[in-house]
Amino acid sequence: MGVTKTEIFTEQQNSLATTLKALAHPARIAILQYIIKQNACICNDLVEELGLAQATISQHLQELKNIGIIKGNIEGTSVCYCIAENVWQQIKKELNAFFIDNVEVDKCC
Repeated sequence: MGVTKTEIFTEQQNSLATTLKALAHPARIAILQYIIKQNACICNDLVEELGLAQATISQHLQELKNIGIIKGNIEGTSVCYCIAENVWQQIKKELNAFFIDNVEVDKCC
């Protein structure tokens, strides 16, 4: 989506597109699933768990932080991450609203 064209879309459309773009990588999905499964803040576990380089994990964490779905706390030399529940619920609400309309494919191609 070009920078100059986003103004022709609603704020809701731009927000959902930004969120989906940030979620559109299997490593980011795996990170979120791991954090949720742990049901706690996680620190240095991701490199070992996912088998990706620390720099790669950091890039993916930054993308997730940019949309606010995770938050981090500094503990000594580690940064621990957890799900930002309010943002998680907002994204869930937006996706539910997006998929609320029924599609009748038998009346199409």
